[in-house]
Amino acid sequence: MDIKRLEELQAADERSLRFTPLGLGQMQPEDAADFQQRVIAGLRLADDVAETTRHKFEQLRAAHSHGVLCYELFTLVADVARLTLEQALRDRFVAHHGQVVEVRDRRKHEHQITMTSYSDFFEQYKKVRGAEIRMGASRVWEPFNAMLDGLLTWARREGMLRGQRNRSLEPVLRRLRNMVAHGTYHLTSPVEAARELSDLAEIINHLWGYATPEGRLYPAPLSRSIIAIGWSDNGEYTTAGYASQLAQEDELGRFTYVLVRAVFCPGGVTDPNLMEFDARSASTVFPAQYLWGPGPRAEAIAWLDDHQPEPDLCDYLDQVVLVRVNDGHVYLPMYPGVAAGLPRAEQDGTWYALRVDRGLDGLAHVRAIADASTRCRVAASRA
Repeated sequence: MDIKRLEELQAADERSLRFTPLGLGQMQPEDAADFQQRVIAGLRLADDVAETTRHKFEQLRAAHSHGVLCYELFTLVADVARLTLEQALRDRFVAHHGQVVEVRDRRKHEHQITMTSYSDFFEQYKKVRGAEIRMGASRVWEPFNAMLDGLLTWARREGMLRGQRNRSLEPVLRRLRNMVAHGTYHLTSPVEAARELSDLAEIINHLWGYATPEGRLYPAPLSRSIIAIGWSDNGEYTTAGYASQLAQEDELGRFTYVLVRAVFCPGGVTDPNLMEFDARSASTVFPAQYLWGPGPRAEAIAWLDDHQPEPDLCDYLDQVVLVRVNDGHVYLPMYPGVAAGLPRAEQDGTWYALRVDRGLDGLAHVRAIADASTRCRVAASRA
């Protein structure tokens, strides 16, 4: 190891200066230091997060801020963030159970473990050869190995981890953690380090019951506004906007409107599939609610004056949708309330109930099931 002078240790690492707000380029050391700190400045943990988890997270933020001086620190931040997830889960386990945990050994004998920390619980759990703990609202016995995968399963059973896309990421988190613990040398960029820190903050906050506004993994509920979707009588034009502006607009040509409650915020988060809205189907990215229509603008304005619908919030993780399969045709997903009102002629077939984060995810899933079933029947007929 080369011994460096203090001035050399304080010098900016040239590799860190390549990352700018606009992509790869070149920054001055002072600007790079300011930029890297601002990237993670908004990452904060909820006030009631366990102190041990909070201290570890603050260590990572401090290390990331010093990455301008030593590029390898970004790799350290990303790697330790993956290890810190297990620390957060352990702390949440202790906070959730308090001092006593009911466990069951391999012979189905029940024990009570009194713990002062997760390490204390882990040692006692091994001594009694624990195999199961109670999980979920029904408090049923579930296998539990007290390691990261067991903690992830426990957190999901307890509702502390949600989302179907996140469910598919949880095994990846375990493998990434194992790669850090048992892997080989690698180098990570500040972009990846910041993403790992951001994801870690979201997961930790959600473990303690807090969603993240505009989050990537555990977003806070989105605001739904009252929206007017219109189309011209000749079919050439479509439009969407706040319903409150209907009375203020000069209509070019004749339009027919429907009123919906949907995610719409020009310059902010807007449902990219809003113009695909179908009152019977879950065809939008975020849940949209049919209110009135179709009809002319004057009737839409009159309905708004009479009913004065209010905006609301929608949580789109783990939506429940129903998908119908009949005579080899897979229909668009629909929400249970819509399906309950279908005429009897449209109730035939096989129905699937699915939890999804996007309505159309259910369509892709059931199509895959139907295709697999068809291939199995074809293979059986050829056998």
